[in-house]
Amino acid sequence: MKKGIALLCALLLAGCVTDKDTSVTAEKLQQQRFVLETANGEPVKASDKPLELAFGDKTTALEHVQVSGSMCNRFTGSGKMSAGELKVKDMAMTRMMCSDPQLNTLDHTISAMLSAGAQVDLTGDQLTLATANQTLTFKRVNQAS
Repeated sequence: MKKGIALLCALLLAGCVTDKDTSVTAEKLQQQRFVLETANGEPVKASDKPLELAFGDKTTALEHVQVSGSMCNRFTGSGKMSAGELKVKDMAMTRMMCSDPQLNTLDHTISAMLSAGAQVDLTGDQLTLATANQTLTFKRVNQAS
């Protein structure tokens, strides 16, 4: 009897769980621009220029997306989304040294995260890139049509 009740509860709970894939896709990021708000939970200091991450049109494959942006330096590359992870191989970045140490750190952080692969979460207007050691939180910028 106890096994029957346990089985019934398990079946009822299984009916409440969906196996819908809710991970972010390249298509959801296309033509979107985001401005950095926090790094590892700490607010980012205001800068003369926006610290941003932008996504262009998809390339030939559905899971690919063009990535560009700026922290201290400008960067660009072709990224691939897979199971909610964004990975950018061969990212090009300018190599200026900034007087602000936070901007230099953010350059290194975004480069390392995108090269190794970062989990992407898009909830409303908030985009989060996360690895085991780093988390960057961005806010969507509404673009004029």
